[in-house]
Amino acid sequence: MRIYQVGGSIRDELLGLPVSDRDWVVVGATPEQMGREGYLPVGKDFPVFLHPVTREEYALARTERKTARGYKGFSVQASPEVTLEEDLARRDLTINAMARGEDGVLIDPFAGGRDLRAGVLRHVSPAFSEDPVRILRVARFAARFGFVIAPETAALMKTMVASGETDALVAERVWQELARGLMEKNPWRMLAELAGCGMLARAYAALGIAASGDIPANAASDQLARALGFAAKENHVLAVRFALLTRAAREPLDRLEALCESLRVPAECRDLAQLAARHGAAAARAETLAPVELLGLVEASDAFRRPQRLEQLMDVAEAETFAARHWAQVPFPARHTARSALAAARSIDAAAVAADGGDIGARIRAARYANLLQTMGGAQGR
Repeated sequence: MRIYQVGGSIRDELLGLPVSDRDWVVVGATPEQMGREGYLPVGKDFPVFLHPVTREEYALARTERKTARGYKGFSVQASPEVTLEEDLARRDLTINAMARGEDGVLIDPFAGGRDLRAGVLRHVSPAFSEDPVRILRVARFAARFGFVIAPETAALMKTMVASGETDALVAERVWQELARGLMEKNPWRMLAELAGCGMLARAYAALGIAASGDIPANAASDQLARALGFAAKENHVLAVRFALLTRAAREPLDRLEALCESLRVPAECRDLAQLAARHGAAAARAETLAPVELLGLVEASDAFRRPQRLEQLMDVAEAETFAARHWAQVPFPARHTARSALAAARSIDAAAVAADGGDIGARIRAARYANLLQTMGGAQGR
């Protein structure tokens, strides 16, 4: 029974990056042995165990054989006879196929260290083509590390897309990888690499982003690249980045709703994308809106209950403004106006207004508007 640290934690250690999770492979053991050592079994599809103290994952060395399309179409063999190199050979990229033994010695049978130093994403073996999720992962790693994709790996990715292998992807996995890619340092690289292999047009056609040559190349795509870059620099949340992605497509609301439904997009991302589709243009020019329009913008954002929603809408508007003009005004005047409008509308005594009876909702709205008009009317159009 020999234990090896494997995968992404080795890669990140060699890159000098912080390591939050470590994965381990156990060679020469059986599930019964692991149980006797106190490890807790948790794997559904293959033998994975939690360490009794650290709670880190320990998987028995295994091999895989493709049996059907999709990332679940595999049969797994885990036995004491499977070697470490056989286990590493089934991994996606050479930079993720390194291990370290208990003696601290690096084990690198596929030259992952060389590719790591060169900044290259290269598949380990032809078995890469058996799992379509790996295309998404490679594109995400390009966005994270800024590495280039080896020509032979890029060619294999194109072949996989053309063969229809990616059509078997399930929505949850697509969203999981897309969401992680959008949160990387250079999110546009993920979309560019997916466009380069043909997957963007095939899997995300509903986004309406044109592809030309190796990268998406139209005016909307160029602006989206700048907008996402700005959002990454400002460390904006996933909902803002997804809204920027869908805003670039300028799709009708019904198609946007269908896209969110098909990808199982979380509610906070879906709601902000829909809000930006309806009111993004108005938010970007909030300083020019009349008071009644400002109140409508605040209400549409549900900002009285969730002021962060208005802030996130303004994040979208600011990123789009930056992308269109190649520069941003600091502070962003539309954001200041939106905040002032919310503050003015919230400053009424709602309890006192409600005590007067009548249509309470209408009276509160009228009071909010009157206060907003008094506070901002001099600076705004009427």
